[in-house]
Amino acid sequence: MKENLLESLNRELKEYIDDLYQQATPLVFGGGNPDSQIVLIGEAPGKNEVLQGRPFVGQAGKNLDEFIDILEIEKSDLYITNVVKMRPYKINEQTGRESNRTPTKKEIGVFTSFLMRELEIVRPKLVVTLGNIALKCISQDEKASIGSLHGNPIEVEFGKQNFWLFPLYHPASIIYKADLKDTYIEDLHKLKDYIKKSS
Repeated sequence: MKENLLESLNRELKEYIDDLYQQATPLVFGGGNPDSQIVLIGEAPGKNEVLQGRPFVGQAGKNLDEFIDILEIEKSDLYITNVVKMRPYKINEQTGRESNRTPTKKEIGVFTSFLMRELEIVRPKLVVTLGNIALKCISQDEKASIGSLHGNPIEVEFGKQNFWLFPLYHPASIIYKADLKDTYIEDLHKLKDYIKKSS
């Protein structure tokens, strides 16, 4: 039942985005277990995600595997999605190559109502956001900062439902800032304890 509702929502989103941008736009939809009580939300897909049509593959997928190992849960027990379902990119003027960029407020705004409906279908008890973009979107607070809120559960109202939000640094951030690694791992252990207590 949930699978059918999600498929219908995805078709609606694809038509809306293609119409909005006046071109066929590759989208990466959420995936995993729609009956999961835990939803993982990232920022937006990158090149590998678009190529494979799934969220969190490539380097991001390796980080996700570490995440799952620490939590001692199965990947099949999670539902994974992104705030923005298309790849935000810029083109390097020297090389002509595409590289990822942060989604704009407009892009986030375009996808937020669909994310609300996606979560209304899945109905998680716990949403784990990865990075600032997902945190600001789910908390509906532009001033929310991962630096001050990471590693602590927050009760939020998003759309028509309430759930607990657990903000984490984005796994990719530890690639660029090695000093965040210890904090990230510590937060994962806090999340593991939180999941055990609330299950």
